[in-house]
Amino acid sequence: MTQRPRFPVTLDLHAGKPVATKNIASNGHATRTSGPNGTKTATAPVTRGLGLDSQAVRARMVQKLAAQGIADAAVLQAMGTVERHCFVDSALVNQAYEDTSLPIGLGQTISKPNVVARMIELLRHGHEGKLGRVLEIGTGCGYQAAVLSLLASEVYSIERLRGLHDKARDNLRAFRLANVHLLFGDGMAGYAKGAPYAGIIAAAGGEALPQAWADQLAMGGRLVAPMVTATGRQALVVLDKTPQGLKQSVLEAVHFVPLKSGIA
Repeated sequence: MTQRPRFPVTLDLHAGKPVATKNIASNGHATRTSGPNGTKTATAPVTRGLGLDSQAVRARMVQKLAAQGIADAAVLQAMGTVERHCFVDSALVNQAYEDTSLPIGLGQTISKPNVVARMIELLRHGHEGKLGRVLEIGTGCGYQAAVLSLLASEVYSIERLRGLHDKARDNLRAFRLANVHLLFGDGMAGYAKGAPYAGIIAAAGGEALPQAWADQLAMGGRLVAPMVTATGRQALVVLDKTPQGLKQSVLEAVHFVPLKSGIA
């Protein structure tokens, strides 16, 4: 049996390996409930008021997502629960629930709600109940990790830019999500200590999917990521790991930041 990594752990930064911060709920005030067999599960994020904390605002966003074709009820519920305005700069909060990407600093963006919902829906691919352990490549501001926390038993999220890693940690701290672990390191290498993963989801696209991601994917698991196709443009790619081998599907065009190696 693979031993789960304990947090916090520190690895060699100079080698570009990931460093895990403390669990964002490690302040002793995490809100948890008992699940089946007495296991601990994280509750939904707590509400923070920044002027856009009305459930009605998020409900309208969810209605638009459903009209755009998002059909997974669990995904829609999670999107309606997490307060997106808490993850954008104060000057942009009025645009938080529009279907648009927004800058979060260091040349990066928070993805459109539709893109977040679409990719997570693909990751779940009709899965009933929560996914198991999920690896997110590219934490960004932490928004997608918060949504994933409601749909997976554990979320390991890795970010290569120290400034964004710190921002995500600050954004997520008040949400007290006991099942989210933030990592600072090279996302192209994945995070072998947490493998195997039921799902891997990436927020950056390169010309190929790193072999490390496929290696760390559990049998029966699914990877969803943007990838540069032969046309030179990005498209969503779904990779399923089956006993017969890896099955790849290329879907609609998307636009993400380039996938890069190393840390900065």
